Amino acid sequence: MTHHSRSFTAMLACASIAFSACSAQALPADADNELRIVTTTGILADLVRNVAGPDVHLSQIVPDGADPHSYEPSLRSIRDIAYADLAFTNYLLLEEHAIIRTLDANLPRTAVSVSIAEEAAKEGATILPLVEDRALDTAWLGMRVAGRGERFGATRSSEVDLSATAVEGPGDASSYLTTTFGAPEIAFSSSDGFSEGDGYASDTISLPADAHTHMSWAFTKPGVYRIHFRGALRTHEGARPIPIEGATAVFAVGVDPYEVASAEQRLIFGAGHGDLTVDIDAGRLTLMVDQPADGAPSPLEGAMATGATEVPGLLGLDLDQVVIEVPTRTLTEVPGTTGFRFLGQPGDPLYLLPQAVLGKHVHGEIDPHLWHDVHNAAAYVRVIRDRLMEVDPEGADGYRQRAADYLRTLEKVDARVEATIATIPEDSRHLVTTHDAYAYLANAYGLTVAGFVAPNPAVEPSIADRRKLAATIEDLNIGAVFLEPQLAQRRSTLTTVAEESGVQVCPLYGDTFDQDVHTYADMMIANANSLARCLGGTPSP
Repeated sequence: MTHHSRSFTAMLACASIAFSACSAQALPADADNELRIVTTTGILADLVRNVAGPDVHLSQIVPDGADPHSYEPSLRSIRDIAYADLAFTNYLLLEEHAIIRTLDANLPRTAVSVSIAEEAAKEGATILPLVEDRALDTAWLGMRVAGRGERFGATRSSEVDLSATAVEGPGDASSYLTTTFGAPEIAFSSSDGFSEGDGYASDTISLPADAHTHMSWAFTKPGVYRIHFRGALRTHEGARPIPIEGATAVFAVGVDPYEVASAEQRLIFGAGHGDLTVDIDAGRLTLMVDQPADGAPSPLEGAMATGATEVPGLLGLDLDQVVIEVPTRTLTEVPGTTGFRFLGQPGDPLYLLPQAVLGKHVHGEIDPHLWHDVHNAAAYVRVIRDRLMEVDPEGADGYRQRAADYLRTLEKVDARVEATIATIPEDSRHLVTTHDAYAYLANAYGLTVAGFVAPNPAVEPSIADRRKLAATIEDLNIGAVFLEPQLAQRRSTLTTVAEESGVQVCPLYGDTFDQDVHTYADMMIANANSLARCLGGTPSP
């Protein structure tokens, strides 16, 4: 996974240099007196377009229909970035980090770069924590970076490496994530060995500061595994890595974890959410786990790591004092889907701690999908207006007037969305979907997220998976489940159980437009109408 991304970023950097060298005769950005603006997503591009007007050169990096969480920027994007006067990203770790690194590396020093979601908070935007509760019957284990590394000069473009360097155990061990369309991206795998000569490049995952991601962890045989890890901080492309003290994670796979815990004086992590963590401020690797939601003491407090970075809602544990349980009930089979041969032959037995979230989701503690509350989109518009006026004072009157006009439009959109969703009976306002993108929609318009995400989209959903979702649908009397249009044609646990339960599968736009919806206003109205149509309300005309 990571070595592919790193090579791609390096290719972009080289392409940028080559572009600059071979395009010396190209017009500079302001030769035609045209303001050049680049955005990451189509949603941001539409908001900017409504404020900037027709006389700017506006481009977006992530094409409509693509997932900003995982999209790798194209070489064509570099020219737009290299000539831009102003760049808008959502950030709060929404965009794939390769986009952020490419943008920051190629944006002219004189250009203004805006992380719009973060600035929108100063303009009255509502900010919600990213709440994840998968209720899996095993631990769901990801990877995380704690701390910001500011004392080392780290920025949002910096990357932190977590490398597996060896596996001791009766079989092979791997960790990978399954992307939105079902393909695996490998973090590490012992099946092809480990190469110290290239810095363990093929067994390394990289994350930005303060981020975490969901992973699947696979083991081919029962027994005790000891996986050795090391970390490093790279403050910028080409910088000498700053090493982070290594550590060993112990897994009890298909065997009694209490025997391991008793023999080695460890505590058992066997349920809830945890992340193998590179703590760059503490300079060590830890296991960060959720604190109990009810405020009760955690049974794992005895394994707390001294000096671990404080992350709200999490405990930093010493890996030397913990054993991670992979129970016998996680036994499944290697999928026959293309790309999973690193796990073994299709049908081979496999112990699997499943990935909790479908798709590639690298994120922080704040939910970045602010725009699903129209009031937040209005805050985005005010940020856009002010930054345009800063970069182009001569056009200030036009930006001010267009922003005022568009804000009045958004007021009407907000009222229409609110009125449409209000037609849904209160006991039917339950949202079941596959994407953690709708907390702001629910918070602003009186919905409840009763969401479900397929824990392992690469294999056939288990009977237990189906029963859990079917029970949710039955208990809440849910009339429909929702999928983003670009995912609606894919088979998933959600669509399977929906069909078995006799409920509709309806569209709900999240991060991107498509051929039917091209503007932010249309997207919000389409979502409100889809919710009303499928949950017993009345769509607006």
